[in-house]
Amino acid sequence: MSIYSASSFDTAVHLHRIDPGRSMARFYSMAVERDLFGRVVLVRRWGRLGTAGRTRLDEYRGEGDALAALQRLQAAKTRRGYA
Repeated sequence: MSIYSASSFDTAVHLHRIDPGRSMARFYSMAVERDLFGRVVLVRRWGRLGTAGRTRLDEYRGEGDALAALQRLQAAKTRRGYA
């Protein structure tokens, strides 16, 4: 059973970082969604490719705040080598 509902927003980012020389194959995905109580949350998932990975939900006051956080995280992950 999921703790969040289907997204009413159309915002999601999926990033990968693959480096065979370092045996690295990772993913990082983010999406702005609403939970079961109608709160706006930024859902982040990360881990090794081929696994379920980990999940984190961060609550925000509004869609604008969550989208700004998503953009900041995307920029940080891009600087770290995710594409």
